[in-house]
Amino acid sequence: MKIGDKLIRAMDDHGLVRALVVISTDVVEEARRCHDCYPVAAAALGRTLSAALLLGATLKESERLTLRIVGDGPLGSITVDTDGKGNVRGYVRNPHIELLCKNGKLDVGGAVGVGFLHLTREIGLKEPYTGTAPLISGEIAEDITNYLFASEQVPSTCALGVLINPDYSVQAAGGFLVQALPGATDETLERLETNLLAMPPISTLIHAGKTVDDILALLFNGMPWHVLAEEGVLFNCGCSRQRFADAFICLGKQELQEMQAEGQAEARCHFCNKTYYFTKDDLQELIKQI
Repeated sequence: MKIGDKLIRAMDDHGLVRALVVISTDVVEEARRCHDCYPVAAAALGRTLSAALLLGATLKESERLTLRIVGDGPLGSITVDTDGKGNVRGYVRNPHIELLCKNGKLDVGGAVGVGFLHLTREIGLKEPYTGTAPLISGEIAEDITNYLFASEQVPSTCALGVLINPDYSVQAAGGFLVQALPGATDETLERLETNLLAMPPISTLIHAGKTVDDILALLFNGMPWHVLAEEGVLFNCGCSRQRFADAFICLGKQELQEMQAEGQAEARCHFCNKTYYFTKDDLQELIKQI
């Protein structure tokens, strides 16, 4: 992870506005590389990864968050999860969608299509909480903004962006989330709206070399503010051979014996695309543990 990949949480000095900014260029590039994403898939997955990092930064210790974008477009579903500590992973169901453009830009909305956004929070209860809202554009950022207002009653503005190089690598990626807190005055909201309207696209700012602090300064222009916390961010799956071995054991002796009779077994992680192979001898060792 390069030093540029960072997330910062900040607040104005009066406690009326909260802002989170993430630069995630290397995170998104690693995801693109793992899944061999074509441009529109890389853009859609990258936006969702950045969104999950922003939302995950609001979690408490030991909580997790899963964000799913399920549309009827050619990309299929996008699934991303984060532990709220800067680690994120995710995948898009159909990464090899040919270039879709609209008005000279990647048509993420068209590739996602019509559908729903599902946000699951694991907050220590017996069952996780899942909120759902319809996709209003498929462009991800607008859908996040709509979800937060419709399902969680939090007035928010989300911006997400991914720039793709001609060789399909990621040139710049990141986003921000700004939320009005209880007690926010009309004057504060007007100042914030003026600042948001004056800002260039987030991917343009990142490509121009702006840091998370630079972007926060634009968001809080004319408003005193301070940093609450900052952390590095990383595409980190956390899968392992042992986890898949444990899952195989749960299948039971008969199914493992059937797999052994076929010669070998393999398991592929959806989140990072890594494949684990188990030979006949490996499977025999697992059978012994049952």
